[in-house]
Amino acid sequence: MARLNVRILALAFCGMFCWATNSAGQGLASQPPQAPAGPSADIVKLQGEALVWLQDLIRINTTNPPGNEVVAAKYIADVLKREGIPSEIFESTPGRGFLVARLSSSAMPNPSRALLLLAHLDVVGVDKAKWSVDPFAAVIKGGYLYGRGAIDDKGILAANLAVFIALKRSQARLNRDVIFLAEGDEEAGGETGMKFAVEKHWDKIASGFALNECGRTVMKNGKVQYVALQVSEKVAVNVNVIATGTSGHGSVPLKDNAVTHLSAAMAKLGTYEAPVQFNSVTRGYFEGIAPLQDEETSKWMLALESSDRADHAARWLSNANPIWNAMLRDTVSPTMLQAGIRANVVPSEARGVLNIRLLPGNMATPLLSKLTQLVNDPQVRLEPQAGAGETAPSSSLETDLYATIKKVTAQEFNGAPVVPYMSTPLTDSARLRMRTVQAYGFDPFPLTEEDVMRMHADDERIPVESFRKGVQFLYAVVDAFAVTK
Repeated sequence: MARLNVRILALAFCGMFCWATNSAGQGLASQPPQAPAGPSADIVKLQGEALVWLQDLIRINTTNPPGNEVVAAKYIADVLKREGIPSEIFESTPGRGFLVARLSSSAMPNPSRALLLLAHLDVVGVDKAKWSVDPFAAVIKGGYLYGRGAIDDKGILAANLAVFIALKRSQARLNRDVIFLAEGDEEAGGETGMKFAVEKHWDKIASGFALNECGRTVMKNGKVQYVALQVSEKVAVNVNVIATGTSGHGSVPLKDNAVTHLSAAMAKLGTYEAPVQFNSVTRGYFEGIAPLQDEETSKWMLALESSDRADHAARWLSNANPIWNAMLRDTVSPTMLQAGIRANVVPSEARGVLNIRLLPGNMATPLLSKLTQLVNDPQVRLEPQAGAGETAPSSSLETDLYATIKKVTAQEFNGAPVVPYMSTPLTDSARLRMRTVQAYGFDPFPLTEEDVMRMHADDERIPVESFRKGVQFLYAVVDAFAVTK
């Protein structure tokens, strides 16, 4: 039977330009960029179905904690069942766990070739009073679908589901197993989600390659500039900041007031700026996107490693974009404060929390030592919380999957490049990379900076047309990588 495919039309253009792309380290013949045709009728139908699945998933409240992801997993199981695709749900604790399904390429699985499509079911909490719509109603207005998880991560979950079903419907001749994974607890460290899946049920998800969240398809002025493919990520460490003092009546000010000392400490910690450090991934990222920036931005990106202008370049770029700032150094963000029981009682203890993100390979101990010196207050101590992340190896830039994404990106977006990317958030890809999986963060939805910054924030939303395009883009990548032509 004919396979579902994304048809590509040749784009004729004038002039004497040529375009070259490299695949897995090997040069391909120069050819002009290609512009994709409009999606086929099958893809259009699938895009509509995927939008409905996304709305339904947003309406299932999986705020973590408590998560309750199995309710959403059962919804997905029903969708798969209607397509004749069996799935399994494994519970780590009541109501929590993951769903997995597989499309096999042969009777003998080869985990080293298998492709894992994963996304998480849980979402972060909301302050409903700050939203313009119900965050769990999946409202569409002004061309946007609003809802907690629209971007992080139910949008990708629905797109993965659509692509997985498309492969089954088309009876695609797979050259490798394709595994669908919907897991939980990502937003709280993954103990009952990905860690459970990897440690207790690795045989169900063992794979050589994976596509997950936290890449970027960067859109500006209505055009995709580039695709940032996440191959590495920073490491999270949460630290308690604890101030102690004498308790007493609020009518009698005390110089050792714990709240005052905590406030002063958090002010210092919140303005701390660690030194700039490069790694191969961030170096490749800035080199890759520099030609796509305006003249001034490009100049400072290219000056990042110069002998005389590097410090100024880092300051300029850090001020220009908070994400670039976070990619250049270890970061410290005060995120929580807690003190007091009544307005007229001076508490004996006040607490805050720092969310620290370390560059891969950096250790928390030296940074905490610097921060303690910065605070310089015997009434304040810093205590790391349990469950700090671990540095995982970076995924390779030389795999067939990376090359496939480069090729398809150029086809879908008129020659747009792919650049390596180190994400500032952590993802479940780290646990896969520790198992030698070549995992890539690949968000296929073209999004502006403004929309990306709504992730974890109020009025999270995704443009409906970007979601539809993302389904098409993701299918094109998986079809090119996993289907025999």
